[in-house]
Amino acid sequence: MKDSQERLEGFLKAAIPGLSGDLRLERVAGGQSNPTFFASFDNRRLVIRKKPDGAVLPSAHAIDREYRVLEALARMDIAVPPVLLYHEAGDVLGTSFYVMERVDGRVFHDGQLAAAPKGERVEMYRSAARMLAAIHRVDFERAGLSTFGKHGNFFNRQIARWTKQWHLSKMDDDIPEIDRLIEWLPANLPAGDQTTIVHGDFRIGNIMFHPVEPRIVAVLDWELSTLGHPMADLAHTCIYGWYVTPEEYGGLLGLDLPAHGLPTLDAFTAAYYEASDQKDRLGVFHIALALFRNAVIFQGIASRAKAGNANAGNATDVGRLASTFARRAVELIETSEKG
Repeated sequence: MKDSQERLEGFLKAAIPGLSGDLRLERVAGGQSNPTFFASFDNRRLVIRKKPDGAVLPSAHAIDREYRVLEALARMDIAVPPVLLYHEAGDVLGTSFYVMERVDGRVFHDGQLAAAPKGERVEMYRSAARMLAAIHRVDFERAGLSTFGKHGNFFNRQIARWTKQWHLSKMDDDIPEIDRLIEWLPANLPAGDQTTIVHGDFRIGNIMFHPVEPRIVAVLDWELSTLGHPMADLAHTCIYGWYVTPEEYGGLLGLDLPAHGLPTLDAFTAAYYEASDQKDRLGVFHIALALFRNAVIFQGIASRAKAGNANAGNATDVGRLASTFARRAVELIETSEKG
């Protein structure tokens, strides 16, 4: 890593005028996504995100797309870190990467917001709901993102994509609930269609709040962003709050929400609807699709762990969530069918 750090320091000083002092590089802990580093100089603090080393699934870890959407949304007054440059070649760090400014704020890796003042937690969730609505309201054509993804038919394409990823990453694992979802989802598509920018992984752990206020200063980790259906984005946010236990992924399932100063699922979605112009409402299909998608993502993490290419040390444990998410989706479907 010493040689690559020296190459990186030389590259950054040549590309970004005025940097002074030696580069201090620190790996950012946590997460299963693209490796992220704090890159600090005497007079400036930067962040670097790079594509992982080794083989990855097709279309995964799209650093170039992440850079593109950040650059575009900054012009649309969405709270994102300012990006500075993108480097495609692997001559500096072995894979492509981009550089952005480091924003001051608080990132909470648990949905309970345990380190935040109890009296501010509801407002922090309201801020998240309003921010997600603002992202979905962006005119993607005016932002220069009309080619950022396909228009319409998002749910069918998502089902096909994650079904394919499941077959690529399942290895020797067999999860019957995923097979059930692959059959159920295309047979239960909701009526109507629309297209907006979607973040793809909008949840508390990817939001940076102001250092002392319950407002958002930056939305992070845009690698799964595309053009899609806003209800898919909202469903993803909701499963990481109200469909996951604290032990599984820092969620809220099973908690006494009022006692912890946290909102209900209905309160969160109501704040989103109020701030958006959406006529659609979250349904069983959207939640089941989000759980299916994330089950396949977790299976991919488990596969990378077996291959030795996982980013996080707990990738094997996290990979086990694939069966948990799939089972929860099937339980939700069965409960709705009984009702």
